[in-house]
Amino acid sequence: MTRSYLTYAAPAALLQAALMVAGCSPRDEGAPDGPRVSGNDGEAAPAPVATAPVSGPERVVLALGDSLYAGYGLSRGQSLPDAIQARLRADGINARLVNAGVSGDTTSDGRRRLGYTLDRLGKAPDLVLLGLGGNDVLRQLDPKVTRDNLAAMLDELQKRGIPVVLTGMLAPPNLGPDYARRFNAIYPELARQHRAPLYPFILDGVLGNRTLMRPDGVHPNARGVARIADRVTPVVRQALTETRER
Repeated sequence: MTRSYLTYAAPAALLQAALMVAGCSPRDEGAPDGPRVSGNDGEAAPAPVATAPVSGPERVVLALGDSLYAGYGLSRGQSLPDAIQARLRADGINARLVNAGVSGDTTSDGRRRLGYTLDRLGKAPDLVLLGLGGNDVLRQLDPKVTRDNLAAMLDELQKRGIPVVLTGMLAPPNLGPDYARRFNAIYPELARQHRAPLYPFILDGVLGNRTLMRPDGVHPNARGVARIADRVTPVVRQALTETRER
């Protein structure tokens, strides 16, 4: 596993200082992210309590991202898409999240595999949860490349008539104010242009909290994933509600 650490400072509403990592292990295209091990980084989060019986037609959500979606270092069933699915189903929504998270993926990797991944599903998903860009920062790729790749993916999804929820990333200040300004503008600007709901920073409220992170200090543990899912699920729920009303 290759690790790189970057100092990260967020706006006041986010964390003031934290660490960020991206790629972790060799990729197997289309396969789940990295090793999935259990038991070494804190207790698993409690399962959400059902408040309504699951009903209605199945709603499929494709989660296309990197290690933060795939559940690096966690047991199977503890990834972010798993946690979001559990919360939606606890609310009575017949949701199935397809985890297409791949460790180390940049936006270029995601762009290359988006069409193939969608085609493999057979039927178009009701929604795509798109979360890529952290590895672009890690590799200090030109923000224009990141923007162009994300825009191309959003264009492809729009062409196919598939709604999107974006989960964003922010650049660390040690890459310089110009880089941070250019990178940090990508997600809100593309979300506005494509009228896509945006969760601005995927690790908000988790990164920097040792009780919510794995020992590496850069990936959430099961409790951290649960915290993220608690915050992202309402955005996904609302998006699914809006697609049903179309």
